[in-house]
Amino acid sequence: MNNNRYCIIMAGGVGSRFWPISRRSTPKQFLDILGTGKSFIRHTYERFARIIPPENFLVVTNNSYKEQVLRHIPEIGERQVLGEPVGRNTAPCIAYAAWRLKTVNPDATMIVTPADHLILNEDEFRRAIVEAAEFAENRRAMMTIGIRPNRPDTGYGYIQVDNRSETDGSPIFKVKTFTEKPNLELARTFVESGEFFWNSGIFIWKTETILENFSAFLPDLQQTFGSIGAYYNTPQEQQHIERIYPECRNVSIDFGVMEKAHDVYVRCSDFGWSDIGTWGSLYQHSPKDEKGNVESRFCMLYDTEGCIVKTDTDKLTVIEGLKDYIVVDHKDVLMICPKANEQNIKKFIDDTKFKIGDEFI
Repeated sequence: MNNNRYCIIMAGGVGSRFWPISRRSTPKQFLDILGTGKSFIRHTYERFARIIPPENFLVVTNNSYKEQVLRHIPEIGERQVLGEPVGRNTAPCIAYAAWRLKTVNPDATMIVTPADHLILNEDEFRRAIVEAAEFAENRRAMMTIGIRPNRPDTGYGYIQVDNRSETDGSPIFKVKTFTEKPNLELARTFVESGEFFWNSGIFIWKTETILENFSAFLPDLQQTFGSIGAYYNTPQEQQHIERIYPECRNVSIDFGVMEKAHDVYVRCSDFGWSDIGTWGSLYQHSPKDEKGNVESRFCMLYDTEGCIVKTDTDKLTVIEGLKDYIVVDHKDVLMICPKANEQNIKKFIDDTKFKIGDEFI
């Protein structure tokens, strides 16, 4: 293992697209939505633990989730969990981790990952991460991992690459453009061109490299975190983070830095990846019966096809005459929604908060 490499797990999201199973108190990253016996964040830790020592993990999460992180990853210590007082998107999250690492190990390489991905071929995944880390260290480049698309998916961002390999035969290419989630027609054009890859949201760079890019492209953020430089990795760190964090802009690392920077490269891969961000993506990656249904333990389905039925009790669920629906019965909420309309889940949450309150959120 390379002791200068650190894994930064971003685990602060509320996973609202998986409501009502994912709640503010126990969001998606701490749940076993895939039915494997392990939570998403546990899978993420174990995936990287083959190449990163336990003491080189940092988890950035909301203050209220610190104890849950330590329960799911008992191998790390309390000082390795960085608590955000409020959510401010990925750029402040990464800036916080980078400033902590600057204090702990100025020569560190950061491998930044969301907490909630599905990876089917973990050996190939780790091979891609190590190659990207070596490239970032040798070239002082910023790296991301691109996934070869197998369909025109509108739920992912896309990376356009320069088709000239950086080294002979290497799947590492210079990035030409980043594109946020496109419409279906544009997604089809991207896939047919062969120049576009899905943006996995995994990033690799030297700590000093990303801090230089924060200075160039997000100077306000760099100044905010730099203003408490003397307090990182001290008992006073948390109180100063509580003070400055609400001042930070809500901005993603993609928009704030990656789309503007120059030395950005992508290691293109195909290791069976999904961010499992929606009920629809969970449906795609789950085993199905002969009618294309994904069902829980006690289900009786009649004239029903293409549905995902998720219950967390031993209650018998009987359904007749549904096609392409999401049916979720979790604790005190029952949600029935067409799969095609799952983008309305945010509206369901907002309306529930407005009409009833936070009790069911």
